[in-house]
Amino acid sequence: MLAFTFPGQGSQRSGMGRAWVDHPSWEVAVEASELAGRDLAHLLLDAPMEELTLTANAQLTTFVLSMVVLDAVERLGLFPGACAGHSLGEYSALVAAGAMSFADGIRLVTERGDAMQAAADEHPGTMAALLGINDGDAEAACQRAEDEVWVANFNAPGQVVIAGTVQGVAAGTERARELGARKVLPIPVSGAFHPPLMLPARSRLRQTLTEVRFLAPEVPVLANVDARVHTDPGEWPGLLSAQLCSPVRWRQILESLGGRGATTVVELGPGGVLTGLVRRTIPDVRAVAVAVPADLDTLMDAVAGPDVWNASSPTHQGEHLYTSERVVVSPSAGVFEPDVELAALESTALAVATAVPGSGDGQAPGSLLQVGDRVGLVGTTEVRTPFEGVLVRWLAVRGERVVEGQPVVWIRSAPGR
Repeated sequence: MLAFTFPGQGSQRSGMGRAWVDHPSWEVAVEASELAGRDLAHLLLDAPMEELTLTANAQLTTFVLSMVVLDAVERLGLFPGACAGHSLGEYSALVAAGAMSFADGIRLVTERGDAMQAAADEHPGTMAALLGINDGDAEAACQRAEDEVWVANFNAPGQVVIAGTVQGVAAGTERARELGARKVLPIPVSGAFHPPLMLPARSRLRQTLTEVRFLAPEVPVLANVDARVHTDPGEWPGLLSAQLCSPVRWRQILESLGGRGATTVVELGPGGVLTGLVRRTIPDVRAVAVAVPADLDTLMDAVAGPDVWNASSPTHQGEHLYTSERVVVSPSAGVFEPDVELAALESTALAVATAVPGSGDGQAPGSLLQVGDRVGLVGTTEVRTPFEGVLVRWLAVRGERVVEGQPVVWIRSAPGR
């Protein structure tokens, strides 16, 4: 099972979008600029770190680049079995899981960044990572500091982040060293996030959250505040509101992903911090970071295993996901129309589809396809499958404009094939 994770504030880097400018997925950043009314090209390509570190800029650019990377991964035909995001990254995870639209994600992230920037200006603060200390001792260090400092993130075994006023964090780190912390690392953010200092931002964000339509996630999303899956869309406004003043339980989220059967955890977005946390927390699970286009090949190698489709082969217009899973891609650009007869047959193919181990992915089971069967049209060009197997689900919808090479159908091999 693939699990997608998304980074939060602090992962931003100057010029972090430059590698994506010539990739088709850069169009996501162009659309985001229009939705947000901000010059995101400047922020992603040219802004210095001093400008990017401002909360309002850091959050929006990190979210948008994560969406660019997500779009690029989806173009490969890879989709998650579960999602999670660290702090700000929770919004990316919800968009990836279909729990809210991209436009609403932009709206909420913009408001969140502005609200948290205002709260940080009103109550200045900072954050620091404590290494080599357990969760209980980190909490004790904050309590013994007798100042405004709290645990903000439970990141991994032996790594806890604290936040508060500059004076409070200094006192907290001193107590933490007394309790055995080996190292203290400052975090490049412009405020103290997740402690009670963010209460003004929580009040402001709550109103915008009530104006956004949330949907039931298509795949499980684990929440920051309790590391649990929440399928009721009505719960997410409260969870996102509470998140601002609650510690991020990332270690528990990773442990839960491992317990739910994740075999590969993929970090989508700038940096690579979450990938390191996976290796520390659930070392038996494969961890892959996708931050630049070159990382897409690494991801495909990781999920495909030794039986990787040869892209130079002239006889296969498709891609292997695993030895038993494949996608059929569009041979050209144009408007996609799924095959009418194939769509009609979906409801009659239950017995075939349910015979395939592991096919219960929440989608309607599909027909058993033979090599050469037509699955649809792109404009006037026929799309035919080079593979035999069960149609798991459509990856493009009727009337969607697709580009050459974009996945349109997900197929799983029948038993014994």
